[in-house]
Amino acid sequence: MKIGELAKCSGLSAHTIRYYERIGLLPYADRDQSGQRDYDASILIWIEFLGRLKMTAMPIREMLRYAALRERGVDTEAERRELLEQHRERVRARLAELSDCLLLLDNKIAGYTATTMRRKEYDPAPPEHRRKPARARPAHAR
Repeated sequence: MKIGELAKCSGLSAHTIRYYERIGLLPYADRDQSGQRDYDASILIWIEFLGRLKMTAMPIREMLRYAALRERGVDTEAERRELLEQHRERVRARLAELSDCLLLLDNKIAGYTATTMRRKEYDPAPPEHRRKPARARPAHAR
């Protein structure tokens, strides 16, 4: 698969694919007879995994560490698992923070909804106050 097709299938730009290859997140692609990159379709699974790590805010340096361990083979499985377990704990902590933020937003929105309903049912519409536009101060001659 050529780089343009890989870009289309993966959602990454060709520039990003070349960058990931250069820094070591993606293995170097084989080249065809004309020297163009020729990727195996299986790279899409790895790119999807990298996208998930990125979405969960794993730093690139950790993604690079994981990729390097992966390249070294099965002897690194314990290290890779440990790296992912540590990241999972950070993701869980972030999810808890986001859950608290979501609850706060829900409560705030519910408060506005209750106020709107209360005004419609019990309170007359408050008078609309208009401020006079601010006047420009005259420039003083120096």
